[in-house]
Amino acid sequence: MHSDNQASRSRAPQRVRNELRFRHITVASKMLVASEFWRITFHGSDLAGFHSPGFDDHIKVFFPQESGAELQLPQMTDEGIVWPGGARPPARDYTPLAFDGESSLTLDFYIHDGGVASGWAQQAKEGDRLIMGGPRGSLVVPTDYAFQLYVCDETGLPAFKRRQADARAQALHLFACVDEATGRDYLPDLAGVNAHWLGSGAAQVDKLIAALDNIAVPQEDYFIWLTGEGDFAKALGDYFVTRRGLDPAFVRAVAYWHAK
Repeated sequence: MHSDNQASRSRAPQRVRNELRFRHITVASKMLVASEFWRITFHGSDLAGFHSPGFDDHIKVFFPQESGAELQLPQMTDEGIVWPGGARPPARDYTPLAFDGESSLTLDFYIHDGGVASGWAQQAKEGDRLIMGGPRGSLVVPTDYAFQLYVCDETGLPAFKRRQADARAQALHLFACVDEATGRDYLPDLAGVNAHWLGSGAAQVDKLIAALDNIAVPQEDYFIWLTGEGDFAKALGDYFVTRRGLDPAFVRAVAYWHAK
């Protein structure tokens, strides 16, 4: 039994640290995807050495306070990160959707009212420059767990899209708090995915848990990924670990945003 447990632990996701660097990136192209996302590709020589080994890695993207303003890179000092003028620009977390290994990085921006990043993306044009930092750390998750289950809303779709490209599962479930038309447009190839569309803004924990109660999770070789609003993700994590008795090493609950 001890050796079985050791074998199981060797399959657990592994955390790795990355060198923290800040980089200038420049808009190279922009297109509307699934009516609700701006897919923006950035170029820049600063992207040399960029590394994103985790499918749900987060980089911080920093935005100018005023349209067209130029951001200056911060200084890395012994006391920490120092921004010119002393004020850190507004920042949001994004998952790298694609990187060519050299100088081209693609991010998907979910369009919603009142968002700093969403507003910038709506107005962005070729040549606009931003600053990005990270990812500071990554969780490297094996792609071939036999059973895999993912829960997200629109904010998590880019990470799932990246994951789906590599996942090799016997059973792959997606529970998406997304309108079905948008979800199918954003994820055009769902072959092998058991997709459940719950509707945008419909992140009702009790309703979702009732549906998850009908999903049989094997005793081993599984991975569960739970994202969305903070309290929602935590409640689902508690459900799987406490009520379903799953190993927390294979249950990842991450707050992608917080209700005000």
